[in-house]
Amino acid sequence: MERIPILRMGEFLLVTIQVDMHDQLALTLQEDLGERISATSARGVLIDISALDIVDSFTGRMIGTISAQSRIMDAHTVLVGMQPEVAITLVELGLTLPGVSTALDVERGMKLLSARVANA
Repeated sequence: MERIPILRMGEFLLVTIQVDMHDQLALTLQEDLGERISATSARGVLIDISALDIVDSFTGRMIGTISAQSRIMDAHTVLVGMQPEVAITLVELGLTLPGVSTALDVERGMKLLSARVANA
């Protein structure tokens, strides 16, 4: 089964999505992230979608669900690398990502996660 790698960087988990997301892959990522947050006591999750040209409504909802799941497990979520076309599509679909912080790139996302953890 295809899986998205989840890398540990100190107290954070880094997910870099390099393939087109289909529904089953998004569900598997959600499950895998929950398990890894629990196993590592991660304080933050950074999801890099800079390689994605398209985010459909299901994938968008899954990102929101991952963020909510992470919050329940005391981990902050930051989404980075969203292409302008993806942002426009999400707006046109009327999809919001409540509780999901965003940053332009991985470096800024890591700084944001660090600040969130320090203030928690």
